[in-house]
Amino acid sequence: MDNISQAIDQLVAMSRHLGEPQRDYVILGEGNTSARADEETFWVKASGAQLCNIDAQGFVRVRFGPVLALLDAGDVTEEDVKHTLAEATVGDTKLRPSTEAFMHALLLQLQDVHFVGHTHPTAVNAILCARHPKPVLRGRLFPDEIVCCGVAPVWVPFVPPGVALARRIRQNVEAFIARYGERPRSILLQNHGLIALGATPAEVQNTTAMWVKTARILAGTFQFGGPHYLTATQVQEIHTRADEKYRKSLLDGTRERGEPDAGTTP
Repeated sequence: MDNISQAIDQLVAMSRHLGEPQRDYVILGEGNTSARADEETFWVKASGAQLCNIDAQGFVRVRFGPVLALLDAGDVTEEDVKHTLAEATVGDTKLRPSTEAFMHALLLQLQDVHFVGHTHPTAVNAILCARHPKPVLRGRLFPDEIVCCGVAPVWVPFVPPGVALARRIRQNVEAFIARYGERPRSILLQNHGLIALGATPAEVQNTTAMWVKTARILAGTFQFGGPHYLTATQVQEIHTRADEKYRKSLLDGTRERGEPDAGTTP
């Protein structure tokens, strides 16, 4: 199996995992997923497809170039968006790429990001749709949250889906990288949902699952006086620990069990 065939098979499996009804991440046609096909193209969920039962025919292959170019084109109209997505679509298909294709295109340009999962978990959205979500989400609560979800999420205030949202995500991701010196693992969209980024499907799935647990724990803390956040020093210590990085690499499937660290001898 070539790398392109493997990537679409992995994307289908990841999408179905995220769409399983019992996980309560999405319902109906909510959410969208993507994967890099090669240097010039990526797959993104077709508009209207459902993650729970999607197959390879539920994705559209899209060229990065035209999609990314529109993000730098100044004011754009709905007709510009429609024309660009049609121009960027590879092959003869009646399917339309998700309007979130712009967001997926830019996120798949980040270092070591090959898969993206955008979902609307009920537990997470209960916080993102609250009157004052950002102060509540300002700190980290427990080690595995840091290991799976990162030192912090990227926060994006509400912007309607499409080009405007993709531009705001790009702006806030660039600010995150400038501050932390690494790409984010998760993005929180106010009144909208969660984006998980990964080198592998497992990383996307793990980040999504851990954010749901985090949201439930965070909500539960208010029954007992509110959250007790870890200090910045504690967060950084956990985030940089070699054993935690090793454990995460096993969870995400980026390292085989027993494989030595880079630069070491077995």
